[in-house]
Amino acid sequence: MSRRILPVIPGFGLTLGFSLSYLALVVLIPMAVMLLYASQLTFPQFWQLISSRQVLVSLQLSFGSALAAAFINGILGTLLAWVLVRYRFPGRKIIDAMIDMPFALPTAVAGIALTSLYAPTGLIGSLFPFRIAYTSLGITLALIFVTLPFVVRTLQPVLADIPKEIEEAAACLGANPLQAFRHVLLPAILPAWLTGFALAFARGVGEYGSVVFIAGNIPFKTEILPLLIVSKLDQYDYKGATGIGVFMLVVSFIMLLLINLLQRRIQPRL
Repeated sequence: MSRRILPVIPGFGLTLGFSLSYLALVVLIPMAVMLLYASQLTFPQFWQLISSRQVLVSLQLSFGSALAAAFINGILGTLLAWVLVRYRFPGRKIIDAMIDMPFALPTAVAGIALTSLYAPTGLIGSLFPFRIAYTSLGITLALIFVTLPFVVRTLQPVLADIPKEIEEAAACLGANPLQAFRHVLLPAILPAWLTGFALAFARGVGEYGSVVFIAGNIPFKTEILPLLIVSKLDQYDYKGATGIGVFMLVVSFIMLLLINLLQRRIQPRL
């Protein structure tokens, strides 16, 4: 008699069906409905909508600020994760817990707090000779605040799994700290770093609550795409809002796909 081979995961068919159903209800069906609603626009109407100067400026601001914030957090988040993993010092657990504050804090509250601090008359903003709030710099600052945990929490377990002995061995072989980071640490953390970067970028592109206050919402200057969609909804232009949403969805998908392809291309070389 042939022995029956049991599946690795018990109830695989049931769990797979539940996963696909959940994914369809939460992600696929809403996106399909949005695409269906946007299809009510003719192609000339859709093209006129997404090629307008207001939409293009908002697109550049939203995606440019999200990329800048993700890159800055990629550097600062790596340093912060390294300190929390490699060193023991008083208050470490408090700092570690504070990293998750952007997850728990309502984004509107964060936006109001940042605006109060970095406004021209604010406690911190008044110290600088240039404006921070109501500029693209203020938008990037708000996105740095809300996306920092993604990079830190992605890198922490990877850094924790790298033994200190590897770095000590590199130093014994004559490698300086920069060479040890380039040839030992970077190959190990780069896939996780790209994942954290992609998560931070994705969150930053669609962020609204923390940005809407500090942006100032000046048309053609500090008006982000999510705000433009909300403005269309306030004007009962549901087709226009959906069309901009679809355009934003397509651009986001392409950029995230490129990041994922870059991550897959790098991994075999490590």
